[in-house]
Amino acid sequence: MTLIDSLRAEARAAPESGIVAVVNYGRLREGMIPLWAGEGDLPTPAFITDAASKALAGGETFYTWQRGIPDLRQALSRYYARHFGKTFPEEQFIVTGSGMHAIQLALDALAGAGDEVVYLSPAWPNFDAAAAISGAVPVPVTLDHSGNGWSCDVEKIAAAITPRTKALFINTPSNPTGWTADHETLQAILDLARAKNLWIIADEIYALFHYGHGRAPSFLDIATAEDRILFVNSFSKNWAMTGWRVGWIKTHPALQQVFENLIQYSNSGVAQFMQRGAVAALDEGDGFIAEQVERARKARDLVCDILGATDRARFTVPQGAFYLFFTVDGITDSRTAAFDIVDKANVGLAPGTAFGPGGEAFLRLCFHRRLDQVEEAAHRLAKWMKTV
Repeated sequence: MTLIDSLRAEARAAPESGIVAVVNYGRLREGMIPLWAGEGDLPTPAFITDAASKALAGGETFYTWQRGIPDLRQALSRYYARHFGKTFPEEQFIVTGSGMHAIQLALDALAGAGDEVVYLSPAWPNFDAAAAISGAVPVPVTLDHSGNGWSCDVEKIAAAITPRTKALFINTPSNPTGWTADHETLQAILDLARAKNLWIIADEIYALFHYGHGRAPSFLDIATAEDRILFVNSFSKNWAMTGWRVGWIKTHPALQQVFENLIQYSNSGVAQFMQRGAVAALDEGDGFIAEQVERARKARDLVCDILGATDRARFTVPQGAFYLFFTVDGITDSRTAAFDIVDKANVGLAPGTAFGPGGEAFLRLCFHRRLDQVEEAAHRLAKWMKTV
């Protein structure tokens, strides 16, 4: 028996990220325009880093509240009051070591070996992999795609539910498709979860990156205090803090001790000086978010105009998030295409094969960057399309 053979089967089966494979292939190329990862190109703004630096210099380097410092949980309460019109006490928030950590804790709480978790696909691949590593069975339900865009057939979700199903994972606005659930769809999903006594893991990380009127519709608009919903979120996208690895869970106060215990036995809490930066992000960052969303809107419109003019790219203009998920006429193997685009266009895209069922023929482009780079990348892609 080899060393690898002696590991858990779930660990051995953990897939290499299809996104990272392309990143590693092209990251050192001179002149590369990297649109493969889900982040913008701006560093964390000074009002956030200064708050963290001040706390670090002031000696806030000791063990701290595992569920998050009170100041940060109170700031989260204020954030939800401003953006969602709901007042939640600080006891409903748990600070985590990233949005990914929040998802992992939610899975730890809800699903074990052999349990099933239904999710919408194409999807950010980390959820599927995290569920499988935990021993649960991830069950994809594909979004419908047509000339009218992406949509969710709730009856397909219902058909995927079995006696072993414990939870539904719903990401809206969606990475990678940009699909954004309306209130009617959210209500239908919530009604289904109530009828089947299922939990919902609601990933609304892109709720403010919405190109309609105001933020995207949320389960918070229709849920009651006793609904079985865990909201997982992250500071990464709104405030340009991808490298900080700070997130949160909003949950029922009755579950606080359970999640504090799960924090204890995973990362034992987030560094206090980093949490000070997160407080500043929440309390001082609304203007920065608005600027980021408008910047992303302009970039979205620009790249859609350029690629749309090729008459080779097929896509739906995304309603939310900051990705264009598109196909190219005649291209069916997006993984091979992504490597070819690195070689011939010096643009980094994520292959749709990384996002599971329904995404195989697509490519994902993150347009959350400065306009001149997005424009240049789009022109390079248009030129590449003429060669294939």
